[in-house]
This record gives sequence, structure tokens and C-alpha cells, in this order.
Amino acid sequence: MAKSPASKPSKAKAASVSIDAIANRERPATPVPYKATKEELLKFYRDMLLIRRFEEKAGQLYGLGLIGGFCHLYIGQEAVAIGLQSALTPGKDSVITGYRDHGHMLAYGIDPKVIMAELTGRAAGISKGKGGSMHMFSTEHKFYGGHGIVGAQVSLGTGLAFKHKYSGDGGVCLAYFGDGAANQGQVYESFNMAELWKLPIIYVIENNQYAMGTSVNRSSAEDQLYRRGESFRIPGIQVDGMDVLACRGAAEEALAWVRAGKGPLILEMKTYRYRGHSMSDPAKYRSREEVQAVRDKSDPIEHAKKELGALGVAEDELKKIEQDIRKQVNEAADFAENAPEPEPGELYTEVLVESY
Repeated sequence: MAKSPASKPSKAKAASVSIDAIANRERPATPVPYKATKEELLKFYRDMLLIRRFEEKAGQLYGLGLIGGFCHLYIGQEAVAIGLQSALTPGKDSVITGYRDHGHMLAYGIDPKVIMAELTGRAAGISKGKGGSMHMFSTEHKFYGGHGIVGAQVSLGTGLAFKHKYSGDGGVCLAYFGDGAANQGQVYESFNMAELWKLPIIYVIENNQYAMGTSVNRSSAEDQLYRRGESFRIPGIQVDGMDVLACRGAAEEALAWVRAGKGPLILEMKTYRYRGHSMSDPAKYRSREEVQAVRDKSDPIEHAKKELGALGVAEDELKKIEQDIRKQVNEAADFAENAPEPEPGELYTEVLVESY
């Protein structure tokens, strides 16, 4: 006798079982803000301030015509790079990012002079003046770019993670991308592969609220981007990307998860860029009042300054750091302006040619 339709599980029930199964699987613990010593927090403050002042100077040089092409500034997002990369193991872990890359290089402790020289297209630049703002590279520091194609670095970062696992070197790849790139198809192909093979990668979505000129709320059906890996069984964590201690705390938890062989993890860093998408963007899609409100309430550097004050750091000490950073940035700009341009023959170096 045929079973009655009532005896068959409904699609809704089957779906709920599936969702419950996903919800009940192991997930990383909720991160807590990193408990930094006074010395550590002073370093975080100094490093964030270096990015801020460096990027302001880069904006000035762009206005003077000394930087060509595109130039995407990191002003406002400093806590993300400093908080996350301060937790990495130098020489072991790798980093890859998109075109807003100056801050990530500075977070690695790379000399500002060679970064500024690269921005101005000089032979002394870290990519010999051939990469410019969007395509910096340092194999010495395991920094693999700087990529101008939106979302392209996510697939490449997944490849770096595969290399870490294949060689058994214990390294983890940190792959940065933005809220706009989060809608690219290759991102999801990468998620699928990374989870299937349990690759050691942390996907970092720097959600600065605007993909070029469109609000994330208008361009993404699911605007809680840390959930984007759920259908691939990749857990996600949403983090206050304007708080360097929250960023470092999230990095500690993410690295522990990935190093334990549990596969990839997504960190959605809720941050904000103060400038336009690039130097050519007037940013008329948002009000000055909105930007100023973020500066007043959530600025990562001011937040760190308050934390340092609570630890007993005197205002005079912070002023001395400000003076030192401005001097360092001015020296980097002078170095870049006075460095020679690449020789024409550089066009033919480091180009792969296969002859048959």
C-alpha cells in the first residue's frame, strides 16, 4: 500500500534540519579584545599613526602630480591592518590584498621610503617603480600584492593557502578584500575549494560601507558579510574594525582556529574610509556630516589615544610620537621625490618569456 503524502517529510522540515545541522557544528569562540601591555598599545598607536600620516602625504603628492594612475588611500581603516598583521608570524604567514594596499605594507614594518618611492614610480621603489600604488610586492615579507582586479586576490590567496598546506610549513594566508569584491563569483569558488581542502586561510572582508560609490546595503542582498561562507560551512565573525584591540583579539581567535586544521574562517571587519574610493572620487554619495560623525565617535587612532591615557601615558609622549612620525613621512617623501626614475631597460626585466 502506498504511503500517504502526510508520511513524507516536508521540504520545510528538511530545510530546517539542514539549517540546524549547520548551526550546531563547531564554531570558533567569540573573540575578546586583546589585552595589550602599554608598550604594545604604544606600538599599535605609532603604527596606525604612521599609516595615517603616510596616506595624507601620499594624497598631497598625488595632488602635485608626483603620483600617477590610481591611488586608493587607507585613511580610517588603520586598525584593521595593524590589529590583524601584528598577530602574524613573520616569515611564516603570508598576506595578499587588493589595490588599497599601502597600509598593509606599512603594517609589515616595510620602510616607508621604498613604499613612497614605488608610489612615485622610482627605481628605488619596492617593485622598482613598475608596480605603482596598486601593485606592490615583497616576497621577503611574504606580501604577495597589491592587485588591481576586484576580487582577484581572493583566488590567489587561496592558492597561497594551498601552498602552505602542501608544503606543511605551518603558515596561514591572510587574504583581504572589500565589501564590493565580496559579490564577485570567484570569491565563492575560492570558498568552496578552501573548505573542501581545509586550507589554512583567513578571508578578511574590509567592509568600509561603500563599494566604490554604492552603499553595501544597496548592493548586497545579505549585508551581514560574515555570513557569506555559511553555505560552504565556513564560519564567520563580525569585528569592530575601528578598534585595534578588537581586531587583534579577532586575529588571535582566527589564527588558533585555522592553525588547528579546522579550515578557513571569514572575518568581517566593520570599518570606514574617510576619503573617496580613490583620489578621483569626490564621494558625493555620502554627506560630510556622516564622515565627521564617524571621525568623532569611532576614529581608531583617537580611540587608542584614549586607551593610552587610561594607562598613564602622558600627552607629551604622544606629541613626541606625532613629531617623529611626521619627520619619518617627510623624509620618505623627500627620498621619493629625489630618487631617479627606472632606466628604460627595466621594461624588459622580470618578464616571463617562453620560447618554443
